[in-house]
Amino acid sequence: MTFDARTSPVLSRSRASSDFMWRDGRIEVRKTGVRLSPDLKLAAEVVSWIVYLSLLGLVSAISFMRRRTPLSVWFAPDRPRPWYLIRGAALWGGIGVADSVRTADAAIYFDDVTCGAARPVVGLRSLNFGCDDVSKSHVARVFEAVFGYPLSVDPRTATGQIVEKSETNGVHDGRIVQAPLIPRPGYAYQRLIDTADSAGYSRDLRTPCAGGEPVLVWIKVKPAGARFAIHNRKATLHDPREIYSPRELEQIRAFNARMGADWGGLDILRDRNDGRIYIVDVNKTDVGPVIALSWVDKIISMNRLSKALERLVRGG
Repeated sequence: MTFDARTSPVLSRSRASSDFMWRDGRIEVRKTGVRLSPDLKLAAEVVSWIVYLSLLGLVSAISFMRRRTPLSVWFAPDRPRPWYLIRGAALWGGIGVADSVRTADAAIYFDDVTCGAARPVVGLRSLNFGCDDVSKSHVARVFEAVFGYPLSVDPRTATGQIVEKSETNGVHDGRIVQAPLIPRPGYAYQRLIDTADSAGYSRDLRTPCAGGEPVLVWIKVKPAGARFAIHNRKATLHDPREIYSPRELEQIRAFNARMGADWGGLDILRDRNDGRIYIVDVNKTDVGPVIALSWVDKIISMNRLSKALERLVRGG
């Protein structure tokens, strides 16, 4: 397999534009149905993405030229665009997309849907094919089974403030509601986790994992009133051992194993009242790196993630 900058997916505008459409005054992602409002925050992030994708194209060209032994993966049923973290990590490390299953070193299940139908490739190392349900209720059931304490609540019997979220992945429509209440179809209900720091900002622990192992942690900081929003005020890079105890890291590995997640980003919250962590979302098709990171943290993150992906593909 050869790399040609003229046909690189990083640089192809026509293919990228086919993923989006304009509907009712908002930008809609065709595959997932997620809709984005065109505002100044989105415009600033688009500019940051353009700069990042340009950098990714340069690094990827150098990595492909330097790689002595070709390494490639087969994505099924879809081929991810470079803004998805797994494709970015592959390009960053010079890992190509195989032209067929016969020439691939591994097969990776990639389908940006909440519930899919994954069929492992016989005779080839298959990754993420056990992770075909990332609905909020399924994530909460697996979380409770592994960690031993609940995330989900019954909105009909709970009292006080709880969180209501769509079962659909990536919608960012969470909101705080008052229980008890009648549940809405297609929504999951969770306990309200207080992640506020001393300044009153909410802190999310986005944790990309490879082979079930946390690779790094991005602490995402948001205003308390926008804790469910897609935009971050800032983000910083950390080693997982700085954030999680040895016991928590063991539980995260066990959680990933039960989810069937070989690659993906976990959204983890730490409650400042009881000190416990809660895995609230599994992103098997996560986008990244987080735009709010500094450029130094972006580069360090992609170096680590590309190496982790290579080990995963090789089976090391």
